[in-house]
Order: sequence, then C-alpha cells, then structure tokens
Amino acid sequence: MKTKVFLFLFLIVSFLQTNAQCAMCRAVLENEEGQAAAKGINDGIVYLMSIPYIIVFSLGFFIYWKYFKVKKK
Repeated sequence: MKTKVFLFLFLIVSFLQTNAQCAMCRAVLENEEGQAAAKGINDGIVYLMSIPYIIVFSLGFFIYWKYFKVKKK
C-alpha cells in the first residue's frame, strides 16, 4: 500500500514539472523576449493533456471501488 501511495505522489509531482510544447511551438515562442506567451502555451497544453487522464483514472477508480465493495459483502 505504501508503494502505491508513493508511486501516485511521485507521478503527480513529476507531472507538474513537464514541458509539453511541440518543437514548432517551442521554436516560435523561444524568440520572444519575456517568455510569458511560451509559459502560457505550455500551461494550456499540460492542462488539456491532463483532462483525459483524470477522466480515465476516475472511471477506473469507480469501477475498482464498485467491484470490491460488492465482493466484500
């Protein structure tokens, strides 16, 4: 159980440090002086990428929870 919690926390922390820009976006946005648009684009990409993972995780957790709730009774 401790390893599952540790793995989950590690994945969450490592997910926060990702850079999700494609090569074309990065090349165009690196030429900008303030890098504010590059950070905004990167945050938007990470946000859009995280939504499907959250949905799939929630669905999997719900199915897992329902299965073991019925099995224990």
